[in-house]
Amino acid sequence: MSKQRYRWKSYELREHAAIIDGKKSPTKVLTNATYLHSYLREWLKGNIWIYHDRIVYAGERFPERVDGQCEIIDCSGYVLVPGYIEPHAHPFQLYNPHSFAHYAAKYGTTTLINDNLVLVLQLSDDKAFSFLEKMNTLPTSMYWWCRFDGQTELEKEEEQLSNARVKRWLEQETVLQGGELTGWPKLLAGDDLILHWIQEAKRMRRKIEGHFPGASEKTLTKMMLLGADCDHEAMTGKEVYMRLLHGYTVSLRHSSIRPDLPALLREIKEIGIHEYDRLLLTTDGSPPSFYEAGIIDRLIRIALEHGVPVIDAYNMATINVARHYGIEHLHGSIATGRVANINFLRAKEDPTPVQVLAKGQWIRREEDQSVAWPAISWSDYGIGPLRLSWSLSMDDLQFSMPMGMYMENSVIMKPYSISIDTSHDELSADHDESFLVLLDRHGNWRVNTILKGFSTGVRGLVSSYSTTGDIVLIGKSKRDMFLAFERMCEIGGGIVLAENGEIIHEIPLPLNGMMSEESVEELIREEKRLVDLLKQRGYPFIDPVYSLFFLQSTHLPYVRITQRGIYDVMNKTVLFPPIMR
Repeated sequence: MSKQRYRWKSYELREHAAIIDGKKSPTKVLTNATYLHSYLREWLKGNIWIYHDRIVYAGERFPERVDGQCEIIDCSGYVLVPGYIEPHAHPFQLYNPHSFAHYAAKYGTTTLINDNLVLVLQLSDDKAFSFLEKMNTLPTSMYWWCRFDGQTELEKEEEQLSNARVKRWLEQETVLQGGELTGWPKLLAGDDLILHWIQEAKRMRRKIEGHFPGASEKTLTKMMLLGADCDHEAMTGKEVYMRLLHGYTVSLRHSSIRPDLPALLREIKEIGIHEYDRLLLTTDGSPPSFYEAGIIDRLIRIALEHGVPVIDAYNMATINVARHYGIEHLHGSIATGRVANINFLRAKEDPTPVQVLAKGQWIRREEDQSVAWPAISWSDYGIGPLRLSWSLSMDDLQFSMPMGMYMENSVIMKPYSISIDTSHDELSADHDESFLVLLDRHGNWRVNTILKGFSTGVRGLVSSYSTTGDIVLIGKSKRDMFLAFERMCEIGGGIVLAENGEIIHEIPLPLNGMMSEESVEELIREEKRLVDLLKQRGYPFIDPVYSLFFLQSTHLPYVRITQRGIYDVMNKTVLFPPIMR
């Protein structure tokens, strides 16, 4: 992908070696450092020499040559640990990869392994690969997945996820894995194309990430035989054990809709698991407000509170991840030759850093909260405001389907028979049934049904944020839904809430209708306000942002609204096709 074939050019490597001989000065020296040595599993004291983005020495020696440009940092009073790694990021949850990387780095998570779903569905490969190259220049380290399925029933899946395209993605230098395998039932049912992609990924030394919620031992065994390496869907200690038994690496998840980590740690201890080398930590791409208390540092804190030995807790967020993904020579430890991602802590028991180095650059300083972050020109990558070439009409808001979707929780949908009269322009607030429309962002089709369980009082909610970027409309009032749609178009995409002819809240998402340009801190405020307003209007569950995103997601049971219509996930059939506009 990058024009530079190797991480460091030959002349740079010679410069690194010259520093050891005293012929050249480092650019930073961390003195009097108490730091975690991930291999010795000890806290050592010494000096760490950094040249630009690389640790060129970590040990007892002080460099023979130090010129006036070298920054000397006295680390007395700090404890140093490697930068944390998030192995399973979805960097498009209202925030964008650029803003999320910045926010995460301030909390010490300096390496992200990212989902590519939005990029592959919305950008050409040339634009997407240019974007990956730009992300590679950030102070943080950005790696990626290669999706083998679209997580929903796509209108033209054979084009969007063609054999040639998947292989092009797998060939990118910063792509570390195939998956996550939300479409694994197709694989087990005999889909040899997915099996071929897994084999290609293995040939290229890429890992395969599973998505196996509730999977039986038989399924886990077969998926391991077919090439899966890791899974983040264990929801009990027994499920963690079963995955470890069959050779998986297991990511212990703590997310907005599955805050499972405390229970998982308690249950694996009860089972008798005391080895942590095959365990990782992930937040599984949660919405902004979930990250108000931190990223991976928050999960390390939970691990420490639940009796995980201190070094094991840090290793689950650093060296274990790097080793699993084959990037141990670059990440996961404070040792000679590694990228200079280092967190400065006030105490071993407090994993939230007060200072952060990423690629040898200061991301956070204890005395300075205004450390600059590189800018990005989104238009260079074909990313900009959503501009629809068509208009919505009241004729699009006609409902006659006999079957609707019932929300059992934030993300699980079941079919149900519609018994209310849907011919009126408004539905009563005496029940929890709402109009639901999925509109093709290109204006070619629509799917209209009733959504039960979402709320009793939301009159008009429109979102361009969805799995595929198509437009979701939910509400009791067709006129408020129409108003919210019009406002969503005006702001270039976003989530808009309308009530009684007024816009009462909006979250602009001017980056392809999926992502905000605002900081994560600002998005936290905007999202929390949206959640409060929805809950005041009868939304009963945990996470409305994920509810919107997962309306189309066919890796979850039981029915979904998709580009191909209302889809029965369990039987893999279209129940009601879309209506052409």
